[in-house]
Amino acid sequence: MIIVGSGALHLKDELLSSGAEVEDIEISRFPDGEKYVRVPLSGREATVVQSTYRPQNENLIEALLIGDALRERGFERLKLVVPYLAYSRQDRITKEGEPISVRAVMRTLGLYYDELYVVDIHNPKTLDFFPGKAFNVSPAKSMADYFGEKLGEGVVLSPDEGALSRARGVAEELGVEYGHFEKRRISPTQVEMRPVEIDVRGKNVLIVDDIISTGGTMIMAAEILRKLGAKKIFVGVTHGVFAEGAVEKVSNAVDELAVTNTIPTPVSKISVVPEIIRVLQLSL
Repeated sequence: MIIVGSGALHLKDELLSSGAEVEDIEISRFPDGEKYVRVPLSGREATVVQSTYRPQNENLIEALLIGDALRERGFERLKLVVPYLAYSRQDRITKEGEPISVRAVMRTLGLYYDELYVVDIHNPKTLDFFPGKAFNVSPAKSMADYFGEKLGEGVVLSPDEGALSRARGVAEELGVEYGHFEKRRISPTQVEMRPVEIDVRGKNVLIVDDIISTGGTMIMAAEILRKLGAKKIFVGVTHGVFAEGAVEKVSNAVDELAVTNTIPTPVSKISVVPEIIRVLQLSL
């Protein structure tokens, strides 16, 4: 039994098409704007699919209310699938007195849910904050399927060493080379980037990452790759958290920009629903 929250309604039709048993619940608002949730269902196990992108706080609260309602109805085992998890980038303390926001979110979700599945979480180590079982759902196969023919015998790169595992995952699906950019600060306002130990001359290049916002790093990387003789340049990102105007700027700088549908955007061309269904089937 799958229940789709307000933050993931854009995935509902595809979940239904996959053969999943999707059940409807009541979600509305009180006159003061607060969320109202009612679960007119009974059962033992359920999976809630709820993304937490804009408005993040409202969708997080909705996930908690759904979990509480399901427990109240006697459900014994609950799974939560979060295509995009808000606050996942706030995974460390940079100034004294700050919270580790992703820890607070995961501990709270753990009050109701036994298992958590997050699509391409920013830092996989933060899954340890969830008190139950937690899994990172990789979009590597879906991304490889989309870009495979376009990339050909090209190269997959990540914008920095920290995202190298994402480049590796896509590259291994395609059977091509992979690497990363090295960043070096040459002044307080200027950063130099260069691919490490990999030749891009005459090759198509796919740059992959988990989150794109302003797109400044991708634009800089594309400019460098063109100077180094790369042919076509593609950008594939999991979560399109775009700042205003970023889609147009990045699209103008590369041959194609495509993100997954964890968040609905004008360039959400890659579906993560097959990956979600696959991991849920494996967990049965």
